[in-house]
Amino acid sequence: MTFLPRTSRRSFIQASASAGALASVGVPVFAQNPTLSFKWANNIPVTHPSNIRVREAVEAIKKDSSGRVDIAIFPNNQLGGDTDMLSQVRSGAIDFFPLSGLILQTLVPLAGINGLAFAFKDYQTVWQAMDGDLGTFIRGAIAKANLHSFDRILDNGFRNITTSTKPINVAADLQGFKIRVPVSPLWTSMFKAFGAAPTGINFSEVYSALQTKVVEGQENPLAIIDIAKLYEVQKYVSMTGHMWDGQWILANGKRWAATPPDVQALITKHVTEAVMKQRDDIRRLNNGLEAQLKAKGMIFNYPEVKSFREVLSKAGFYKEWREKFGDEALSKLEKYSGKLI
Repeated sequence: MTFLPRTSRRSFIQASASAGALASVGVPVFAQNPTLSFKWANNIPVTHPSNIRVREAVEAIKKDSSGRVDIAIFPNNQLGGDTDMLSQVRSGAIDFFPLSGLILQTLVPLAGINGLAFAFKDYQTVWQAMDGDLGTFIRGAIAKANLHSFDRILDNGFRNITTSTKPINVAADLQGFKIRVPVSPLWTSMFKAFGAAPTGINFSEVYSALQTKVVEGQENPLAIIDIAKLYEVQKYVSMTGHMWDGQWILANGKRWAATPPDVQALITKHVTEAVMKQRDDIRRLNNGLEAQLKAKGMIFNYPEVKSFREVLSKAGFYKEWREKFGDEALSKLEKYSGKLI
């Protein structure tokens, strides 16, 4: 039997007692665990508030874990387009991936419900719904697809139509209009109901599609229009605000379940803080973006939404999606939006 010297035994006992004390109050003892490495990928330019806040969260996670939790960020479609990265997060090649619910809809149909046209009138209504029981209901559906989603959704913003050829003043202006939409059944359905010619294109290819006139226009929040420099290939911004879009931060279900609970808690804490800061960033950014985009040559117009809603109603758009989402889901949305049909 090997005996420790008296001083060594004392040091060992003190260290053990300290570790036990830390564990008892819920402080992770990361030094006892091997390094955990994760990949975080997204489709957003590095200067977008989402990436800025995620970088801050990753740095805080690494610091609070004494370097034991390392998350590498791959922004701006470095690991592929939206559909590619969704496949990768499902397979485990990517660990974390923020994705619009309307694109996630290709896997989790219910995830697109927040994108029903003109469902939300303002941000107060959005956050009441998405931080409330509608968001909880959606996350339950996401979990069934073996994906973990964090409680709070990133703000992608209210979407507006941009064009290179003409302003969109009324719904009839969309007849035959070639518009890029994300790869999502809800987006395609909505613009077909308007009589437009929607084409599903991943965001990584939007600029070139507009530049080469594959499509005449697209729709996105003002922050994306600015940061992606779409003002270089578009002239008009029609402030339709036709849908609100957010990004659920997804994690591979198996990897998340295998992550120690204290690490889960640490990541969740800092990711949630990052999301709340990002929402505030987008709010402040939106206040000045219209003037900035006008200074860059874009021409704004402000359509009355009544004609757009009337066309969608007559085309059976809302009825179709009530049947697809189901009465229970629609009732949770209409608790905040009011009756859509």
